[in-house]
Order: sequence, then structure tokens, then C-alpha cells
Amino acid sequence: MSEAHFESAERQADAARLGMWAFLVSEVFLFAGLFTLYGAYRAAWPEAFAEGVRHGAKMLGSLNTVILITSSFAVASSLRALQEDRPRVALRWLLGTLALALGFLAVKAVEYHGHVHEGILPGGHGHHFATLSAPAGQAAFFTLYYVMTGLHALHVVAGAAVLAWLAWRLHTGALDARRAHVLSNGALYWHLVDCVWIVLWPLFYLTGGQA
Repeated sequence: MSEAHFESAERQADAARLGMWAFLVSEVFLFAGLFTLYGAYRAAWPEAFAEGVRHGAKMLGSLNTVILITSSFAVASSLRALQEDRPRVALRWLLGTLALALGFLAVKAVEYHGHVHEGILPGGHGHHFATLSAPAGQAAFFTLYYVMTGLHALHVVAGAAVLAWLAWRLHTGALDARRAHVLSNGALYWHLVDCVWIVLWPLFYLTGGQA
């Protein structure tokens, strides 16, 4: 958006931030609805959900938690470097964030592959459900697992695309300290992706006790 439409660069930055926050609020509502659905189903089938959590890939889920927390630190460091007018340092931190995003997706792909190999598919499909006396709600658990973690993974893909675009702008010199709000908005989106995962992590990997 051209600065000519605004009284000043500061007004442009404020408008961009307001638009980003409005978008983030809509994303929060989306995931809040899914978290509410999870809570309702877990209240109906506590044993099935606890068993589903115990069957999950806890180590991989925890590894991805470390990856995303580290990536949030990296993108925040990139923004700080740009605000201090150190674009080359900002670019290195941003490329590190992008690498961590791709690492998260790689770990998630390994996790999904393992579940598919075990015959755990959405909707209660697969030999896991056919050969195991699974509690009635376990199909609901794994369906929510695929929907919620899959939707989050799509947000990671979108975030990685944004990070790549921002890295290109830094590389070409189109993004500098005067336009740091552009990187700030990208960082805000990435922090949201991280925060959503921080909630998903205990729901699908840690809470194996009774609901």
C-alpha cells in the first residue's frame, strides 16, 4: 500500500498494525471454536481421549514445541535488528526462523507418517480401529488431532511463505528500518502460530491422565 494514501509513514504503519490485529483476532476465534469442540468431546469421552494422548508421539510433539519457541525468539531478534538498522543481521535471523519453520513441518510429516503406518486415519478409519478394542471416542480424538494439527500446519506453511517473502525484501533492500512495521506484522503472525501450538501441545501430547 502506497504511503501517498496516508498523512505520514507513521499513519501507514498504524493502519497496517490495526489490520493485522483484526486478522489475528479472527484467527483466534477460529481456533477457539476448535478448542471448545475438543473440550466438549473430551468431557463426553475422557478415557478415550486420555488413551489417545498416551498413544501420541510425545517426543516429536515436544521437539516441535522447542522448534517453534526457538523460532519465535529468532523472528523477534530479526525485528530488533531491523529496528536498529542492521538489515543483514535481520536477514540472517529471519532465514534461521524460516529454517526452523521447515524443520517443524518435517517433524510433523514424520509424525503423520507414523500414525498412517499404524493405521490411524481421520474418522476412525484404518486397521488400528478395526483390530483394537478402542474406546468409543478414540475416533473423535484422532479426527480432531488431524483437523487441528493439520490446520495449524497449514498456518505454518502460510507463515513460512510470509517469512520467505520478507527475507527476499530484506535481501533486495526493499525492507529497511523505516518499514520495520512490515516485518513486525509478519512476526506477530508467527507468534500467533507459536501460541496456538503451545495450546495444542498439552491437548494432544501431554494430558494422558483422566480428563
